[in-house]
Amino acid sequence: MTVDPAAVLDREPDDPVQVLDPDGEVVAPDLLPALSEEALLDIYLDMRTTRRFDERMVSLQRQGRIGTYSPAAGQEASQVATTHALREDDPVSYQYREHGAVVSRGFPDEYVLYWAGYEAGNAALWDSHVFPLNISIAGHIPHATGLAWAADLKGDDAVVACHFGDGATSEGDFHEGLNFAGVFDTPSVFVCHNNGWAISIPREDQTRSATIAQKATAYGFDGIQVDGMDPLACYVAMDAAARNARGETDDERPRPVLLETLEYRYGAHTTADDPDAYRDDDEVEQWREKDPIDRLEAYLRDRGLLDDERVEALGETAETRVADAVDALADVTADPDEMFADAYAELPPRMRDQREYLRALRERHGDGVLLREE
Repeated sequence: MTVDPAAVLDREPDDPVQVLDPDGEVVAPDLLPALSEEALLDIYLDMRTTRRFDERMVSLQRQGRIGTYSPAAGQEASQVATTHALREDDPVSYQYREHGAVVSRGFPDEYVLYWAGYEAGNAALWDSHVFPLNISIAGHIPHATGLAWAADLKGDDAVVACHFGDGATSEGDFHEGLNFAGVFDTPSVFVCHNNGWAISIPREDQTRSATIAQKATAYGFDGIQVDGMDPLACYVAMDAAARNARGETDDERPRPVLLETLEYRYGAHTTADDPDAYRDDDEVEQWREKDPIDRLEAYLRDRGLLDDERVEALGETAETRVADAVDALADVTADPDEMFADAYAELPPRMRDQREYLRALRERHGDGVLLREE
């Protein structure tokens, strides 16, 4: 039986949706999504793939084979399960950490190439209805809202999912995008990944709001908190939000929703960051006890859908998926000119100097060397 969206949406913003506890035990049977064995295992595999992708990418950055990277370990549930709850043609717009959304939409090899400076690596994402990666904090939110408005005006029933971190809620683009969505009833689901830190700034130092979810009230639509380390809670919350945004609930009109997923990033903000400077190891370990992959695995084992042999087999599949994508690095060479090609109609002097510097660096070191100072 499908979960009634009202059971999810008619909650106080400080009452997080949770289906599984950290041990994988069902704590809210009425919210348990009716997922097939295949769907559950697909979510598990995509989460395992995302975790392995994260490990390989951090390693590749340390080897100098890719540029700065944003780790996602710990946040797989809110990225993967929410994407699985959407239709395959629902557009997804994301910040730069939500690699699990890309993995859940087919994981094109070109995604790895983007992180190595191959700009065309972003283009392949749209084949899976995923927007190009966005670096500017919250800069993509108004665009995602605009796409949802366009879909509504055209009579499509698409829902646009827009992912961002808690730091983005301190930016003007966040408020403008959500205010517009509330005024025009755009079919939008805004997913705020509250991992506790905006780089080194703790969540409580960013806003006096008791929750981020309650910010939706100011824009006239629902905001709910979700246990972001619980894959089934993330799935059922997105399913309810998407149905609400599609006008399939009692309102019978598209209404946006803000999901605040409570989670934690185990690693650094990026590979250029040192989290030891602003947080304690004990804090990290406390969150690791709530690990989303372990939680789902425990639930699937209890249902008889996983055993040691199948866990190992799915781990090998995840390893192969990531290895195949990484192998694509050997077949391309990043062109530094691509970084400047579409930034300006006419490059300003400073940008021209940067381009010439990179050209000279490439001339000295050859195509196979990552563009960086020695």
